[in-house]
Amino acid sequence: MNMNKEKEALYNSPSEFYNSKETIDGDIATINLGPTHPATHGIFQNILKVDGEKIISSEQTVGYIHRAFEKLAERRPYNQITPITDRLNYCSSPINNLGWHMTMEKLIQAEIPKRVDYMRVIIMELARIADHLICDSVIGVDTGALTSFFYPFQEREKIYELYEEICGARLTTNIGRIGGFERDFTPVFHTKLKSFLKTFPKAFNEWDSMLARNRIFMDRTRGTGPISPERALAYGLTGPNLRAAGVDYDVRVMHPYSSYEDFDFIIPVGVNGDTYDRWMVRQEEIRQSVRIIEQAYGNLPEGSYKADVPEFYLPDKADVYNNMEALIYHFKIVMGEMEVPAGEVYHSVEGGNGELGYYLISDGGRTPYRLQFRRPCFIYYQAYPEMITGQTISDAVITLSSMNVIAGELDA
Repeated sequence: MNMNKEKEALYNSPSEFYNSKETIDGDIATINLGPTHPATHGIFQNILKVDGEKIISSEQTVGYIHRAFEKLAERRPYNQITPITDRLNYCSSPINNLGWHMTMEKLIQAEIPKRVDYMRVIIMELARIADHLICDSVIGVDTGALTSFFYPFQEREKIYELYEEICGARLTTNIGRIGGFERDFTPVFHTKLKSFLKTFPKAFNEWDSMLARNRIFMDRTRGTGPISPERALAYGLTGPNLRAAGVDYDVRVMHPYSSYEDFDFIIPVGVNGDTYDRWMVRQEEIRQSVRIIEQAYGNLPEGSYKADVPEFYLPDKADVYNNMEALIYHFKIVMGEMEVPAGEVYHSVEGGNGELGYYLISDGGRTPYRLQFRRPCFIYYQAYPEMITGQTISDAVITLSSMNVIAGELDA
């Protein structure tokens, strides 16, 4: 779309942007997409300048539900930070939890049993599947295919039941511990996981076939919200949004953790960086996650489900009741009296929507001196105005869904 320079002008502040009154070549309207709007899937605002249905430019406003998670974490003992992390991307909470545990383990230089690595991979890939199912089904809703949202419900429910068998929670999981897990996989977990691996591929393919070659869906998503590889890298995009633009970058491959180097899987990449490519990349990643889980579960090593780090790992209750040393460790860990080594570490994992990283500075005290979360959607959301300029309002809604912007992570 050809737009004159006056319409493309940028403004110095949201208030200046909002109050501008240009009427060049017709009326230009200022409308709010959000903050409380069912199409935004979260509490954030986009002030759009539109010429008819075409978006000329937009200004973002975030921070409506900012909860100061980083400062909260800096006032808590290390083992109490896990519940804070799973309030970020609550669609794939276990990845947040386990990423934090790995960060702490890097700081204290703990040796993690191979069995723990494989158990973590299984759980993180289950979380990735759940995250992508939610994102891709919502894209279907925004193109008018409501059935595509209801279809994966049962499969997501099976994943949440697996979470429950591990930790007793479903959404905000607080799963695992520094050094491993609170318990080994239960017999019920084994049964449910085998059932899931057997039935999920067929159910997924049925759902995928509803949209992948659906002419209406393709017309609504192809060419919608595109971004080039160069611009994606310039904005710091990671995860499916970056790979859909054609950049083959995945933390699991580039910087392997939790024994990901042991598994054979491919990293799908797109070509056009549009909504359809983002949808297709996530769909293929779901298939690859199933492939990884099958390998990890089929080759699950014997051994302990926890590392030998008694200073940071809560002892078993039976030991606490009968062993004085275990009781002392339990008391000191729960009361936050365990001091960690001084140091500075960064650890990242491939989250459901991109590189999720933890930058931790310890001064040797009982709480972090500084802790920063690298929240992928907070970084890639800044590309949104460029991606929707020249598009229609309905395209802006679909583009937002395809980016998988999670309000809890955006405003942490």
